[in-house]
Amino acid sequence: MLRQLSIRDVVLIDRLELEFEPGLGVLTGETGAGKSILLDSLGLALGVRADTGLVRSGQDQASVSAEFELPSDHPAIAVLAEQGIVPEPGEPLLVRRTLKADGGSRAFAGGAGVSAAVLRDIANGLVEIHGQHDDRGLLNPRGHRALLDLFGRIDMRAVATAWAEVERIELELAEGKAAAESAARDRDYLEHAAKEIAALAPEPGEETSLSEQRALMQAGAKAGEALTGLDELLGGSEGALAQLRAAARKIERGAADHPLLAEALASLDRALIEGSEAEDRIARAAEALAFDPARLESVEARLFDIRGLARKHRVEPDVLAALGEEYQGKLALIEAGGERIAGLEGQLAQARARYDDAARTLREDRVRAATRLDEAVAGELHPLKLDAAKFRTAMAEAEPGPSGIDRVEFEVSTNPGAPFGPLTRIASGGELSRFILALKVALAEAGTAQTMIFDEIDRGVGGAVASAIGERLARLARKSQLLVVTHSPQVAARAAHHYRIEKAHEDGVTRTHVRKLTNDERREEIARMLSGAAITDEARAQAARLLEAA
Repeated sequence: MLRQLSIRDVVLIDRLELEFEPGLGVLTGETGAGKSILLDSLGLALGVRADTGLVRSGQDQASVSAEFELPSDHPAIAVLAEQGIVPEPGEPLLVRRTLKADGGSRAFAGGAGVSAAVLRDIANGLVEIHGQHDDRGLLNPRGHRALLDLFGRIDMRAVATAWAEVERIELELAEGKAAAESAARDRDYLEHAAKEIAALAPEPGEETSLSEQRALMQAGAKAGEALTGLDELLGGSEGALAQLRAAARKIERGAADHPLLAEALASLDRALIEGSEAEDRIARAAEALAFDPARLESVEARLFDIRGLARKHRVEPDVLAALGEEYQGKLALIEAGGERIAGLEGQLAQARARYDDAARTLREDRVRAATRLDEAVAGELHPLKLDAAKFRTAMAEAEPGPSGIDRVEFEVSTNPGAPFGPLTRIASGGELSRFILALKVALAEAGTAQTMIFDEIDRGVGGAVASAIGERLARLARKSQLLVVTHSPQVAARAAHHYRIEKAHEDGVTRTHVRKLTNDERREEIARMLSGAAITDEARAQAARLLEAA
């Protein structure tokens, strides 16, 4: 709800502070007093395209700020949050716009700078201004479906849930097809690589084992070469042991004759024992070091193949077995991918069928709500002197989505036999405002902006029609704040708050002022509206009767 409007240096207004309250407020004044300036000022604060002609003559810039009281769940709060602006809970929202005489402008919301476009997004849920040039609110077909749903209290959860399931399966199917296509492109390579690894059949740790075996066999070959001829040196007929035995026999014959020879003989005996043991160990070592050269060749060939295949696939040799399993798994996925995709396509068909059923049910609900809305609007047209006009809620096919398959647009036929068309085909600003009022009354339970402004909704009418307009405005004001620029005493008499716009000439300068009227001042103003410049007692009496009737 609009609580305060502050204007600085806009056209004829040098400084103005206005406070507003809930309910129906009217702004009256003589023609040319500056009512349009007030609306233009508010429009500037709400992000409307800036016109440098609004800057008061002789000033560098104009500024307008508007303060709104909002509930915590108001849509404007979400727009502010997207900009990183978080108002203090319970605090009013202040929007402000400055306009320089050279054309530059700046916009602010919640104390932070924003673009004019963001300011307009914020303002969309704050104020609806209905007049001849209004292109938002009820004149914008994009909001008609939501208004119809609110009017009909239509539950869209089934459609939204069904659509979410369709989108989920479509995404999963798209990902599955992309993965299958990618895998299919690699199929030939995978098949060749998997067969190559399977043919070699490497095992984890095999490369290390083969490497160790080859090292042992190579070491054995080298040691075997060192043992070559040792058996002849030690055990042959001319070997060392034979020589030691011959020496022992010679000493043995003369050992009894000398103790030293006996000791020498004992040493030789010990040497023969050690030498025999050495000969036995050498024989056993030669037997242990013996290997099949073909085996070494086989081990080396296997090791070469494993290492070569590992280099080809750029992995460690011990990973080859796992890589082969991975390739086999990918091939299995390719084979299973077709079955999975077929399954998802079946699920998608079922999900779409459920969505279609829910969307058809939603359409039936909307058709019934549209019939009731058309009847409700038709009942409001005659009292508002719109007898020749007809209203209908047109429905057509739309792209499927979470809100169904319907495109909704409010249409009007302004003359008997004339085709239906958009609301904007109503040329007269006063007629358009009255038609919007009829819609607003019919949609009273469908929700609306907290603040609505009607600009000269009573243009060109009077008497019973003006009274009907006033009664409907007062009815709407029970749920929203309404501000109405009016020339009709019948409408003004219905107001809870009355503001008079005045233009005065002071010191050669023309200025516009706005002030809230007291009860006595209201009676005088309504009498002026009834009688003109010269206020008569009869006009005052008539004004009093209007106020009492309201």
